[in-house]
Amino acid sequence: MVKTLLYIAIGGALGSVLRYLTTLLVSKYWSHQFPMATFIANFLGCFLIGLFVGYLTKNQLNESQLKWFLVTGFCGGYTTFSTFSMENMTLFQGNNTLLAMGYIALSVLMGLFAVGLGLFISK
Repeated sequence: MVKTLLYIAIGGALGSVLRYLTTLLVSKYWSHQFPMATFIANFLGCFLIGLFVGYLTKNQLNESQLKWFLVTGFCGGYTTFSTFSMENMTLFQGNNTLLAMGYIALSVLMGLFAVGLGLFISK
């Protein structure tokens, strides 16, 4: 258990640092109102989690330390949107379309509500 947590922590730290570097790099070339750095991080994180999960599944490494490092740690540190997207893709692939659509709608709406509530309470 401790070893697994260590893999997740190291992966998460590297993902977080890459997220920060992504923001710095994009901000250097993009100064418009659209949050391009977050968009790129989310897109890249989704691509990477798909790549990692596909590779791990193909090589029967779903329960390996590499999964905890790459998927939970690195991708989780880089963007939780990648995990959200992977979970929904799994629901879609399992023919749980209605559940996936509900999860997407509820997550976005409740996320916006929670941010608004947090902003309201903090004022």
